[in-house]
Amino acid sequence: MSPDLPVRERGAEADAALDALVQQLREHHRGAVNAVLLYGSCLRGGDIFDGLVDLYLICDDYRSAYPGPALALANWLLPPNVFYTEIVVGGRTLRTKYAVISGVDFRRGCSTCWFESYIWGRFAQPTQVVYCRDAPSRESLEQSLSLARRTFLQRALPRLPATGTAVELWEGAMALSYGTELRSEGSGRAGELAQASVAYFEESTRRLDGGLSFPFRVYEESQGLCYRADIPPRTRTLATFGWGLRRVQGKLMSFLRLFKALFTFEGGIDYVAWKLQRHSGQEIVVPDRVRRYPLIFMWGFFWRLYRLGVFR
Repeated sequence: MSPDLPVRERGAEADAALDALVQQLREHHRGAVNAVLLYGSCLRGGDIFDGLVDLYLICDDYRSAYPGPALALANWLLPPNVFYTEIVVGGRTLRTKYAVISGVDFRRGCSTCWFESYIWGRFAQPTQVVYCRDAPSRESLEQSLSLARRTFLQRALPRLPATGTAVELWEGAMALSYGTELRSEGSGRAGELAQASVAYFEESTRRLDGGLSFPFRVYEESQGLCYRADIPPRTRTLATFGWGLRRVQGKLMSFLRLFKALFTFEGGIDYVAWKLQRHSGQEIVVPDRVRRYPLIFMWGFFWRLYRLGVFR
C-alpha cells in the first residue's frame, strides 16, 4: 500500500464533480481505462476548481482507448498523450489536463527499465487513486507506485549526500528530476513540495530502509527522520554521468511532448502559453503567425521563451 497522503477534504460538491469527470473520461476512452490517478497542485491544495486538475488515465492498451489508429500510434511512440477537457457540475466548471498511458508502459515507467525520470520521478510523489476498475487493477497499481519510489531513490541517492534528513533526501531527488525537464517553476520548487508533504516522504523513506541495491538505513534524530547510504565511488561516478544524460534526454523529450500536445487537444498552443505564464509569472503573448502556422513558427517562438528564461 502507498504511504498515507496529505490529501485535504474536498467536500461533497468537489467529490461529485471529480466523479462525474472521471466517468466522462472513461466513456470517452471507450471503457479502456482501468485506473485514474490524481496528482499535482489540486491534490495538495484540495480545491479542484482552482487551476487544472492533473490526472493520469491508465488504460488496457492504446488501440482500445481510441477510435482511430493515429492517436494510438502517437501514444505508443511517445507516451503519454496529453489532453484537455472540462465539465460543468452545479454551475461550476472543472478543468483537467489528463494523460493517457497503458498499464504496460506505466509499470515500465515506474521501474529502472525507464532511463528517463518522467514517470518514476512523478509518481514517487504524493498520488491519489480516484478510480480503479477492480481489485487486481488496484494491486497492480500499488505495486507500480511502490516501485516508482524505490526507483527514484535508487537513481537519485548516488548523486546526493550520504547522510541527511528524509526531507532533504527527497528535496534533492526532486531537484534532480526537475532539472531534466523544461520547467517554468523557480529553483525552490522542490523544497516547497518536500516541505508540503513531510509525513508522506518520511514514511516512503522508512519503507525503503534496507530495500535498495546498496546499504541504506534510516533512523530517528531530533531533527526528524534521517538516513545513511554507503554508496561505492564507482556507482556515484556512473550516476553523475547518468543524470547528465537525463538532462539532455529529458529536455528533448519534454519539448517533443509539448509539441505533440499542440495537436492532441484544441487550443493546445494557448494551454502551453498559459502553463508557462502561470508558473513563470511572465506575460506570454502568442503571435498570430504561430497560431496560423505552428509547424513553421513555433520553433522560434519557444526558442525565444527559452532564451528569456521562461522555462529551463
